[in-house]
Amino acid sequence: MTPSSDLRAEAEALARQLPNLNFKAEASEAAHIGSAGRRRAGTGEQFWQYRRHTQEDAADRVDWRRSAKGSDLFVRETELETARTVLFWCDPHPGFNWKGEGDIRTKADEARLLMLALGLMMSKDGERIGALGAGRTPSFGKRAVDRLAEDISNGAGRPFPPPPRSSATLVIASDFYDPIAEWQARLKPLAARCPEGVLLAVAAPIELDFPFQGRVKLRRPGDLGERILGRAETLRDEYKRKFAEQREALLKLATQIGWRLVTHTTATPSLHGAARLKMALESFGARG
Repeated sequence: MTPSSDLRAEAEALARQLPNLNFKAEASEAAHIGSAGRRRAGTGEQFWQYRRHTQEDAADRVDWRRSAKGSDLFVRETELETARTVLFWCDPHPGFNWKGEGDIRTKADEARLLMLALGLMMSKDGERIGALGAGRTPSFGKRAVDRLAEDISNGAGRPFPPPPRSSATLVIASDFYDPIAEWQARLKPLAARCPEGVLLAVAAPIELDFPFQGRVKLRRPGDLGERILGRAETLRDEYKRKFAEQREALLKLATQIGWRLVTHTTATPSLHGAARLKMALESFGARG
């Protein structure tokens, strides 16, 4: 098995332990809202709506009768097609793809596991999933999950992605150790297009506890700079204070843009992290 297939198997086992997802996509900003109507179909009703044609749509999907009323092309979608779209992104920085001594997974792999578990649940419920910036059309089903597993594992060297063409619910996973001003510059354009989003901040226990003593050399993987501490234990309190300040600033940023913040450590059971991520995503669907 490849590392991604191992992670996929773990995600499937994790998803089976979570209760059913409770999305209300019809009330969500992430559902593609257009001119809507209802028509009778046998003994029940089928919901449908129009949206503007995009580059991803085949020409045979154009509703020419509706499009003839103006200069824009429109596609008619059924209720299933107007499901929520959720896009995931995992920080490719080498510092995120790192684990402390005794950790089972890197921070990035833990984030991928949680996102894949939620992606599996969403896909089974008919929600469209994909990786932000991967250049593929979001979809559902086994193939969509396979693509998601591949895309969130192969982002090395790619720049931070621009906003998607259409509104979606976003999940952005990182340790968020870059300056908050940099994250603000990255996230605000995304939030302007996608008002629903979750920041998934994953840390290793050693990063929270700072258990070092004596002479220690510190360097973040992927960065050239390093710092040598003579008596590391004397800086523990200051380090913890700055770590807490960084998390507080991240929460403030998430609140400002209308998103949620979920924190998790690689020592915490993955089920707990997946449940918290699920609750954060469900909180958007609970509006209205």
